[in-house]
Amino acid sequence: MSVFQALQRAARPAAVAVMLVAFGPAAHAQQPSAAALATAKELIAATSATTMFNPLIPGVIEQAKLLYLQQNPALGPDLNAVAAKLRNDLQPRFGEITNEVALLYAKNFSEQELKEILAFYKTPTGQKLLKTQPAVIASSMDFARNWANKLSEEVVVKMREEMKKKGHNL
Repeated sequence: MSVFQALQRAARPAAVAVMLVAFGPAAHAQQPSAAALATAKELIAATSATTMFNPLIPGVIEQAKLLYLQQNPALGPDLNAVAAKLRNDLQPRFGEITNEVALLYAKNFSEQELKEILAFYKTPTGQKLLKTQPAVIASSMDFARNWANKLSEEVVVKMREEMKKKGHNL
């Protein structure tokens, strides 16, 4: 099962309780304010909206490691060390996903609406969130898929460079 299939499977139950909106009557044409983005990040933290993306970085690194292991199984110990280093080095990049998800929220809800959602689903805004989540989940998955594809290319190059430092030409 690929990383993306696992993400899609994880997204199904999370879709009910989490995520954002891609299309809707409250979509705003202008860029969201800093306060709206901050509130959206608070909402993401409160709902664990990016949890389903946790496997992305380790999954991309593991795929790159397997690529090199297929070429030379004896590289296992060195590849494991490089993979551990890359997981640590690339973990801060997870913030890119959080920022994109926050931007999607902030573009589709006003700052006040985001505050009401934090106060939660009993308000009319909370009902709006429940109705609009599926479209945003689809947009988030598209972003994550594209992001992971780009990251995969970067990981393959970095892994090759690190393995070269260890005396392996891949």
